Amino acid sequence: MKRIKTYILSILLVFATIVSFAQMNGPEDPGGDPEQGGDPPLGGGASLEGGLLLLITAGLAYGGKKVYSIIKENEAELEA
Repeated sequence: MKRIKTYILSILLVFATIVSFAQMNGPEDPGGDPEQGGDPPLGGGASLEGGLLLLITAGLAYGGKKVYSIIKENEAELEA
């Protein structure tokens, strides 16, 4: 019985991957130069500066917290 369930699950997973490839394409590029007043490029014209700085700052804060907690944990072990 377990083999039958395994085969059925395998077949369902294969069909699920086939269906997931059947997605329509994205919209066409409207063309034109955005600087000349045309349509903005696909994906928008937002810069990455603010978001990238936020991600770097959050990563540094998280890493600093992890290092701090490791140092405190080692100090507690050394005192005991």
